[in-house]
Amino acid sequence: MDGVADLVVIALLGALTLLTAGHVLALRSRSRAVAAQAQQWADRIRADAENAARSHQDRLLAEAAAYRAELDQREQRIAAQEQRIERELRRLDAARRQLDERTAQLDQRAAELARLAEERRAVLEQAAALTAEEAKAALVADIVDQAKREAAVLVRAIERDARTNGEARARRIISLAIQRLAGEQTSESVVRAVPLPEEAMKGRIIGREGRNIRAFETVTGVDLIVDDTPGVVLLSCFHPLRRETARLTLEKLVADGRINPHRIEEAYEASRREVEQQCVRAGEDALLEVGISDMHPELVALLGQLRYRTSYGQNVLAHLVESAHLAGMMAAELGADVPLAKRCALLHDIGKALTHEVEGSHAVIGAQLARRYGECEEVAHAIEAHHNEVEARTVEAVLTQAADAISGGRPGARRASMESYVKRLQRMEEIAYAVSDGVEKVFVMQAGREIRVMVQPEAVDDVQAQVIARDIAKRVEEELTYPGQVRVTVIRESRAVETAR
Repeated sequence: MDGVADLVVIALLGALTLLTAGHVLALRSRSRAVAAQAQQWADRIRADAENAARSHQDRLLAEAAAYRAELDQREQRIAAQEQRIERELRRLDAARRQLDERTAQLDQRAAELARLAEERRAVLEQAAALTAEEAKAALVADIVDQAKREAAVLVRAIERDARTNGEARARRIISLAIQRLAGEQTSESVVRAVPLPEEAMKGRIIGREGRNIRAFETVTGVDLIVDDTPGVVLLSCFHPLRRETARLTLEKLVADGRINPHRIEEAYEASRREVEQQCVRAGEDALLEVGISDMHPELVALLGQLRYRTSYGQNVLAHLVESAHLAGMMAAELGADVPLAKRCALLHDIGKALTHEVEGSHAVIGAQLARRYGECEEVAHAIEAHHNEVEARTVEAVLTQAADAISGGRPGARRASMESYVKRLQRMEEIAYAVSDGVEKVFVMQAGREIRVMVQPEAVDDVQAQVIARDIAKRVEEELTYPGQVRVTVIRESRAVETAR
């Protein structure tokens, strides 16, 4: 049994050895196949790498060739430009030589003219027995007169062309804007009258030993005038808001019947709040009427305060609304920005709400307010330029000036004093008479908006008449302040007189 077991073990060991050897052979053959496949992959990768390197090299060579060709073209262009520059330099040298020659000729001619002028001066001195200074003055006057004539002829030609192209359209635009506007006549006053229900109320307003009237004037800052006028007392104050607040306060006191210092203070506080609300409401109504929806609340309140301010009897807030409508109409005719033009015209006098508190002109103050409360630069510029304190640079600024002039200059818009009106007319006549000795008669017509000048036909010719008209217009612009425009017309009548015998 032991021998059989040994044989079985030996057989198993032999079989295991055969299996191991076969497995080893299989592994060797498989490893050789894998090695062959790896060799194939390596050969393929090497070939691909060589092909990629070759194609990259070809591409680099092509790019280098293209770059070299571009460089050649640039060199050719540079060479062509250098040739053109050389030609230009040669042409400039030739022109410089010609210029030098012409300069030399001009110098010679100037010297010749100087010599002739010297000879002419000597001749004039001998012929007229004049000194050099007198001859010089006569020559300067002659040259000035000739220059004026030439300038007048040129200006007349330019004005004729401008009238042909622009006067008709400008007249149409402005006339349409004025005709479409329905403005009211001025009826504002700086003194307010408060009616009383009975005459005995005056004594209660004055109070014992005048304590009520003193308290009223101290609290409101308004002068209360109690005179012999039946059934009415007067309120006088330079500040329009104070005057309006005092009017409401007095009306409340009269309606209540209780008048004493404590009650005056209570009525004043209530009236002050009511006036502030009315200002805001008036500003909002103005924005609504013009068609503007967004504006800083402080500007709205200041705009409403102008409801209680007048300029030459014209209500300032009504003037601003009227100007905004005019500017919008003219902007629509011109194709400009209508909302911006309305905004500029509506705010152009906003500075008048603070002129009694801040130093400076209302145009500058208004521009500062506009910039402070977020208005655009176009609006601020139109405000500060509407009285020509700065030069108008935008269409909206010019339209604002025109709208302001139309609104303030239309008939019935403002109330000027008779004394200043007469002085202005007299000064216009003086200016017209002082311009030339040939002026015979002067007529100031249409409330100072037209000046007609009659000249002597034997002393003034047609060109001098044009010069006289321009000189009068220029002096009127420089010396006088007036609404709208002043038209100057110089009339020269030629007469031929013969006698039959």
